[in-house]
Amino acid sequence: MSRFNFGRTSSTPPVVKNLIIINVVAFVIYWFLANSGVANLNFHLGMFYVGSPLFKPWQVVTHMFMHGGFMHIFFNMWALWIFGKTLESVWGGKRFLIYFFVTGLGAAFLHQLVMYIELSGTINAVKAQYNFDTITYQRLIELANTHPGLYNALRIPTVGASGAVFGILLAFGMLFPNTPLFIIPFPFPIKAKWLVIGYGALELYLGVTRPGSSIAHFAHLGGMLFGFILIKYWNKTSNKFY
Repeated sequence: MSRFNFGRTSSTPPVVKNLIIINVVAFVIYWFLANSGVANLNFHLGMFYVGSPLFKPWQVVTHMFMHGGFMHIFFNMWALWIFGKTLESVWGGKRFLIYFFVTGLGAAFLHQLVMYIELSGTINAVKAQYNFDTITYQRLIELANTHPGLYNALRIPTVGASGAVFGILLAFGMLFPNTPLFIIPFPFPIKAKWLVIGYGALELYLGVTRPGSSIAHFAHLGGMLFGFILIKYWNKTSNKFY
């Protein structure tokens, strides 16, 4: 496949629609509770580094439905709607939902792996320096003044559906590589395959040159990587091209 008629997907299919609804409802609840001073749901449902005392297993899934601000959720949901409804119309709801979660979880895995590479040496050195085996919440607070970088890395959660969204963008570029897309601020159309390659290269460059950034660049790459692997697997086990 190289082109797609967007007119065929004018309506929003059920899986994309429900994913958007869940994300928007979660954001509204987060915003209301945070602005009311009741609780910050991102500190319970966002994903912390596995070495942080704030990490909980369910965060690996729930972080995909939490967002940090209006523009964050707006662009993620816009991309999910634009590209996701096309993919769901081709794959069907079940396969699209599988793809969404595989890419989202793959993004979380690569993000955690990169954080482990970046932080494990420092964490081990801090444990040896302070003569303790684990970093408890109290120990984390004690690190605030002496190791602010490590303190922030262990107490700031990762939130957003961006990993899955980048996987969806990758899938669109693979299925419809020559479809022209208009991307602000460029005044001319860009073929989907070049857009995907460009985004991937940019995320890799920013991930390497800006370690510790507030944007999880390697999570974006993880979504694309696991999406690529899954599509290749489907291509080998199905007589249809995905």
